[in-house]
Amino acid sequence: MYLKRLELTGFKSFASKTTFDFGQGLTAIVGPNGSGKSNIADGLRWVMGESAGRLIRAKKLEDVIYAGSAKRSRSDKVEVTLVLDNSSGWLPVDTEEVAITRRGSRNGDSDYFINGRKAKLRD
Repeated sequence: MYLKRLELTGFKSFASKTTFDFGQGLTAIVGPNGSGKSNIADGLRWVMGESAGRLIRAKKLEDVIYAGSAKRSRSDKVEVTLVLDNSSGWLPVDTEEVAITRRGSRNGDSDYFINGRKAKLRD
């Protein structure tokens, strides 16, 4: 099992859907200061259920939703999906990919999904 893909939509500096494909082995994300490298790590933590704001550099859910810019309006929702390769059957599901999604909105609602089906954090 390995991390196959991370999809961020409306998360911090990622206004549009942004997909990071990871291959087997080591992956490095590099870029200049302010390019969003740490937001990728925050997105990974957030989708896995992190609720301590200081660990994802946010005080409330609204802080992780894209705030807008001079050229683009703010987003009303956020969605992060973590896709794991399950071809070895490590996870007890009958699919070769497992997609874990967390969605949130400005009103404070946050929901979890596993392969598109609503789930609870402990699942």
